[in-house]
Order: sequence, then structure tokens, then C-alpha cells
Amino acid sequence: MSKRAWIAGLAVVVSLVAAVVASALQSSPTEILGNPDRFDGQLVTISGTLTNLQPRVSQRGNTYFTVELSDGRTSITVFKFGEPPCRAGTTATVEGRFQKVKQVGRYEFRNQVDAMKITC
Repeated sequence: MSKRAWIAGLAVVVSLVAAVVASALQSSPTEILGNPDRFDGQLVTISGTLTNLQPRVSQRGNTYFTVELSDGRTSITVFKFGEPPCRAGTTATVEGRFQKVKQVGRYEFRNQVDAMKITC
């Protein structure tokens, strides 16, 4: 195989991987919590109103926050490291991974989205 063909093949593979990563399931808190097994471990994109914003600092000094994202019928907990980019009451879109059950040390979290990106 020539170097040019190998590079072209690699470009195709990279494009396919990027498309899979970018293909988060468009959903809502009501749909996710209505069938959490279907969404467990999946990348999701959800929109709604942020409520119950809780900025915190871990024992190691890392900033993080939790917030509820409501679609008007139900809300889902969102976790993200760093400072909150929006205030409570703001409409936002969250991209992240839904986890039905997440174990962190001795703590267990249920039905939570670990956000990669929050857009206000």
C-alpha cells in the first residue's frame, strides 16, 4: 500500500470516529428517566431550564457543580467539573454521558449526566 493510500485510509477512519463521537442522542430529561436502561452509558444532548445550582469544592480542592436540568415535566441531575457557566433559571443545552448508576469511591449517584459541555 502506498503512503498516499495509507494516509487517505487513515483520514476516512478519523472522520468516521469523529462522526460517532459527535452523534449524541438528542433527548429530554423525561424521555431519559422514563427509560434509563436505554440511555445508560450513552452520549446525550438535552435542553431545559437550570435549577438548584450547587457549586462546590472537593476535598482535593477541585471545583465542580451539580445542577438540575428541567424540561418542565421532570428534571435530571447534571454534574460538571469547573465553575458553572450559567445561573439558575437559565435555559441551557447539556452534552454529556448519562449514567444510570455511577460509583465514585463510597458514593453512589443515580440517573446523572456527566456533562462535557454546557451552553447557555
